[in-house]
Amino acid sequence: MKNNSLLKEYLKKGTLVAAHRGIAGGNLPFNTIDAFKAALIQKADIIETDVIKSKDGVPFIFHIGQEINHFNRDDINLTEMTAEEIKKVRYVNADNNETFCAPPTLDEALELLKGRCLINLDHTWEGCFKEMVECVRKHDMVDQVIIKTVSEDEYLDMIEELAPDFMYMTMLNKPEDSIDKILERNINFVGVELIFDDDTTELVSPENIEYYHNKGLFVWVNAILFDYTMQLSGGHSDDVSIVGNFEDGWGWLVDRKFDVIQTDWPMLLKEYLTNR
Repeated sequence: MKNNSLLKEYLKKGTLVAAHRGIAGGNLPFNTIDAFKAALIQKADIIETDVIKSKDGVPFIFHIGQEINHFNRDDINLTEMTAEEIKKVRYVNADNNETFCAPPTLDEALELLKGRCLINLDHTWEGCFKEMVECVRKHDMVDQVIIKTVSEDEYLDMIEELAPDFMYMTMLNKPEDSIDKILERNINFVGVELIFDDDTTELVSPENIEYYHNKGLFVWVNAILFDYTMQLSGGHSDDVSIVGNFEDGWGWLVDRKFDVIQTDWPMLLKEYLTNR
């Protein structure tokens, strides 16, 4: 049974702002309870976050493989640690000084966010999908959660078996990528995330975006940058926007009719959208 009424209400607002792993900066690390609280204060419509599971099967909020970046440690792997061991780990801040922040459990994150925003759970297909689904169901939050994978059959099979009622978004990065096989499945298919390094690609042509809209799908774009050599939004990025060229950054994405913009600067993006 599809449960998309909350998503439809959000989409009526106009362009939605997705906070990438919450809000980080200064002494506040990504993917923590405080990062999510800050994103809510900055009025993010969606909080994007990442999920792993501990060695003893407890789902935690963390981006897989980022221990060196977020803890300044290369001697640990959270997926090989028990839940109790993970709870003792502390994030470092931008100056590599230890903070009070520990990786939260998915339970803790969902308890905070219940009834307050939409939630995009990423990387769950990398070993913790079943545990994530059980946790979301336990909190009765299927209507708030959007899950995401690449459109490989093994992942679509997993969704069809374990979470056909969850809102599902697929990632596309080539014009020839087809959504037909997803539309044919028993999957609550609600959106596409388009990844592109060239804004002239057919993938993000007005006609193609209109095609997705006509199929009842929202279209998501990442304005974030992990690496300037790897553009996710054809150069129309957060970086371009926050140094003053709003129209060539976020403005281009709005004009191209993307429904969701993922950003590291939700308050600035919200202000820009309001003023525009």
